[in-house]
Amino acid sequence: MLGTEEEAADGYRIRVMSRADLDLAVDWARAEGWNPGLHDAGAFHAVDPAGFLVGLLDGRPVASLSVVRYPANFGFLGFYIVRPEARGRGYGWRLWRAGLRHLEGCTVGLDGVVAQQENYRKSGFALSHRNIRFGGTLPDGGTGPDGGTGGTTLVDARTVPFDRLTALDAELFPAPRPGFLANWIALPGATALAAVKDGDLIGFGVIRPCHSGFKIGPLYAADAGVARDLVLALGRAAGEGPVFLDVPEPNGAGLRMAEELGLSPQFETARMYLGPAPATDLARVFGMTSFELG
Repeated sequence: MLGTEEEAADGYRIRVMSRADLDLAVDWARAEGWNPGLHDAGAFHAVDPAGFLVGLLDGRPVASLSVVRYPANFGFLGFYIVRPEARGRGYGWRLWRAGLRHLEGCTVGLDGVVAQQENYRKSGFALSHRNIRFGGTLPDGGTGPDGGTGGTTLVDARTVPFDRLTALDAELFPAPRPGFLANWIALPGATALAAVKDGDLIGFGVIRPCHSGFKIGPLYAADAGVARDLVLALGRAAGEGPVFLDVPEPNGAGLRMAEELGLSPQFETARMYLGPAPATDLARVFGMTSFELG
């Protein structure tokens, strides 16, 4: 896609990120207040190494964009950052157009800051729903790491047959992503738990260390009771520190659960799609995986 692109007369060039470039983009995301996970970059890069682009001005990185292409003609756009000193000069727009070429033929999702919604609409994106980030300190008590309410058992997700985890994820994410999931549940410092009842997998969640505290995502559950059990157990496994959870606004039970656990809204994003919006059962999605990859 980018192999024939030459450096423009103004010294601006776009190329696929190196692994080191992606570490830099994650650091930019931290500076923007997005609080990425400490070890996200490796899992992200493995999904689609060609799906991370950097804009360089006279050889210096000034803009980033992820345009990860999943199977089933689905793509996700994130990490759209232009360094403050390079804004307002069209570098981000040129990177954006190059990224969308990588995702040609795909339905494309993004989680954008509210202030940019109108700009995304101009590129053909339509609002699907809002996601609300909740954060705070979880209450003590609740179920143990191996026990839930109503006969539910919580187990290490890595002991569950992997095809069952991928099947649940494929039901609740717009595309299959087994490679990503295998990396995600094995991130350094992460805990992945599954909720099982009568032999059925009825919930799944991952918590990982971030620059500030810990993030839970994804969080899938048959109902709010199962989601609550998972959140408390994941928080206890992570240890001391604030916990963050990105709840899709249409999941009213998820919003109530977060508030009942003492978490408070931090900010919101707009989930938007270019192309037909995927049919997703958001009533079972109590936490999004990430704002960068969906």
